[in-house]
Amino acid sequence: MSTSFQCPHCPRNFSTRNVYSQHVNRCINTVYLSTEESSEDISDIVSSVNEMSLDDEDFSHINEFQIIREENSQVFYQYESDQDYAGDISFEPEVENIKEFPNEAYADLMALVIENNLNNKAGNAIIKFFNKHSDLSQLSPLPKNIETGRKFMDKMNISQLSYSKYCVLTHNSQDYFVHYRPIKNCIKNLLSNPDILKNLMFRYENSKIEDEKSYGEQNSRNWWKRAERSISNHANILSIILYSDATTTDTLGKSSLHPIYVSLGNIPTWRRNKEDAKQLLGYLPILSAKNEKEKKSSEFKELARKTFHNSIKFLLDLLFQGDGVDFNIDDKDIWFFPRISTIICDWPEACTFSLTYKSANSNYPCHFCLVQREDLIDIRKEVILRNHVNMKEYFDSNTSNLAGLEQVNNYFWSIPNLNIYAATVPDRMHHLDLGLFKYQIEFTMELLKKKKSLNKVNERIANIPRHSQLKVFKKGIQLSRLTASEYRDMMKIMVFVVDDLQIENLSEVYVKWNEMYLLSRSEKFKESDLENFQKAINDWGDLFIKLFQNISNSHLKFPKLHSWIYHIVDTIREYGAINGYTTETYESLHKTYVKIPYRLSNKKEVEKQIIENKAINDWGDLFIKLFQNISNSHLKFPKLHSWIYHIVDTIREYGAINGYTTETYESLHKTYVKIPYRLSNKKEVEKQIIENIRRRTIVSRNRVGKTKTPMAFVYTAKLFDFDLSESMIEQNKIDPNLDKKIIKGFEKFIDCLKVYLNILNIISAEGCRIKIYSSVTLKNGAILRTKNDFHHRPWFSNIAVNMNEEELSEYLSDKGICYAQTLLITEIRLPNKSPMHLALVQWYDFIEETPFVYGCPLLRLVEVYNFIEIEAIEDTIHVVPRFDKNNEYFVIGIGPVISLPKSEQRKIFENKRGKQDHIKTSTGHFLPTKLQPAPNN
Repeated sequence: MSTSFQCPHCPRNFSTRNVYSQHVNRCINTVYLSTEESSEDISDIVSSVNEMSLDDEDFSHINEFQIIREENSQVFYQYESDQDYAGDISFEPEVENIKEFPNEAYADLMALVIENNLNNKAGNAIIKFFNKHSDLSQLSPLPKNIETGRKFMDKMNISQLSYSKYCVLTHNSQDYFVHYRPIKNCIKNLLSNPDILKNLMFRYENSKIEDEKSYGEQNSRNWWKRAERSISNHANILSIILYSDATTTDTLGKSSLHPIYVSLGNIPTWRRNKEDAKQLLGYLPILSAKNEKEKKSSEFKELARKTFHNSIKFLLDLLFQGDGVDFNIDDKDIWFFPRISTIICDWPEACTFSLTYKSANSNYPCHFCLVQREDLIDIRKEVILRNHVNMKEYFDSNTSNLAGLEQVNNYFWSIPNLNIYAATVPDRMHHLDLGLFKYQIEFTMELLKKKKSLNKVNERIANIPRHSQLKVFKKGIQLSRLTASEYRDMMKIMVFVVDDLQIENLSEVYVKWNEMYLLSRSEKFKESDLENFQKAINDWGDLFIKLFQNISNSHLKFPKLHSWIYHIVDTIREYGAINGYTTETYESLHKTYVKIPYRLSNKKEVEKQIIENKAINDWGDLFIKLFQNISNSHLKFPKLHSWIYHIVDTIREYGAINGYTTETYESLHKTYVKIPYRLSNKKEVEKQIIENIRRRTIVSRNRVGKTKTPMAFVYTAKLFDFDLSESMIEQNKIDPNLDKKIIKGFEKFIDCLKVYLNILNIISAEGCRIKIYSSVTLKNGAILRTKNDFHHRPWFSNIAVNMNEEELSEYLSDKGICYAQTLLITEIRLPNKSPMHLALVQWYDFIEETPFVYGCPLLRLVEVYNFIEIEAIEDTIHVVPRFDKNNEYFVIGIGPVISLPKSEQRKIFENKRGKQDHIKTSTGHFLPTKLQPAPNN
């Protein structure tokens, strides 16, 4: 039985506690703001992006299954044919009129076996154990053995889960098949999900923010508007989103499969980025050459491309025959015209769909436009965009090579309302995380080698303090082993790692990158925001090229760089915000990180300053400036060009970038390719995989979910339990097995407790019982820790405390937030009193001369200690020491850090602490303080 956490303020559900807590804090703010404003400003959206970590829950929530080595037992497979497809090769069906399991125990057992990939031997052991110890008064409700259970599932008659195969080519005496599920069945499955149906979008919406056109969900984009005008007023657009990416099935990379998935743009982005909003359409054939000579021949490459497009044609043609398609929704037939809106894929796959040359060294390497390779890093050059009209002219005149185009007929030219060259949208994970940012890290390493600073940087990375949602890089940077999630973790820390290394603009290029990256995660854009986003891309691109062009072997002639700079903004206009075509889930793919303080109060002005930084262009300027001479190609990267030039236009056209990432799809490879492959006997792999998937889908359809809200103040690992006495405190002060921070807590314990009780007018502590724990769960689900030894390193959580708004002018804070480090977590009980849940903390204060660096608070620990209510703790935060400095610390934000203009820094720092003896938390509790007053500047 699955468990999820349901937000009390909106219809969203989350599969992990951390993601739930992260969303709730944002959602509460959104609810409050909605009472004051009718529309959401882009600055609020950017702040919401700041509030989230860079990981996404749907990308990480798929279970890391422990694969149990299976025995090679005979498994029966069969396929069902579909009457809509002619020429299928069907298998003799063995299905019966069975739609449900015999009983709940039977269903639960098969769910356990299928979901955890248990082999028959392990499953049979479970049956034997159950039957032996259950004291049954009648026959066992379980199958005789697991093989019988598998056969029973294979006989279940669920027509929408039927698969078939179709021979699309015979080459070198070998048949090549498309293994598929009819696309109408896939769509029916999506439209039969009640949770998807209640959020489905049918009509074009002319969304505006402050009287400006806004770009967010797909149904408010230019593409949807044009498509809707081309059909009957009584019909609706069914927006088809495809994702395709060949992937290896074994660790050696010797075996591959090519899955293709389908989703609907009618589903809102936040819901579409969950795994159950995507359907496996099938597996495309991968051609094998008889030898290396044939593999390298132009004829074989042309055949491979023809086969790909013929396979796609076979899968999709049924959608475009006749006068639309009727689908039953809530017992009503709804008339739809299916239209392909976006195709989400990495660069090589995009070239396969568009039939442009895949090589970055070709004369016209960009599938969006006809930019020449030599101009890829000229981010101010005008370009000619590709479309089906001008590309077909090259094809018809047999001069495709003059446009970097394969001389193969493109199936997508015949699809209405589709420009295949624009619809293959940039995916953020491949384009940025594993693309441009990977380049930036690599070029930085090369630059540091020349400056003999690489070892110093690796030492700094290894010494980054632990945080619950940050990967620890104990051995420094190991580029060959980093995943997309780990690259996003690198974004959070690289600004601090390269700080003060005496390399001009090196820190700045990472600041510009982070500003641009955060903006790319916005859910909505106004037209003016897109202009600022384009400026931000260009600024980063200029710096990136300047820094790294001479380091790159190709002088940065990367198609991804070009497409980002030139095309992403137009893509947003056409298809909506990038969040709508990414596969990382905007609200749940990320893990809980730390909340940057200025998101907690009055963040509008901060966000305006963020927008005015014009992130992409600023980062681009610094990136080029810093790395152009390091890059062998002088940064002539199509990815760099496409990001700087095209990403903003892409957002205008197709919506926010989050809507066309591939991370959730990438995780589906594990579910639909890698794990089923390992469970097969490696014979007729596609048949066995599809049957395994069919069983898994049956299990998921029978699963009942429940929602719950996490409880606060769940203590774990009690360290001490004693009656309050001076002797007990003194004994713990000298315990050599305790960390110095715990010892410091005991040294301050009595004095701080006296002050706290005095504030509450409690005169006597007689009968006081003290319990001290190593961790406690906060109200938002985050875990507060004071661990003496956590995987061989101490862990004392740093915290943000939200102070009382009425007294903000009386003391120095970061827009209502003060920072502290937790020393002890306690539960204190007095006779006839409610338990007191308290944390003993040591406070941070701003460094007066430079309160903000890289947009982050710069703090020092001060000799001020207090007990505070755990309820007053807003969240845990990540504090990183400033390397090579004494008692200087950065507070890292939720995502990559961003820089604030000095005017904003001064505004935050202008509050002054008065002469009061106490400050007040948001929960109404007073805290004694001796922090120094703010400076007069």
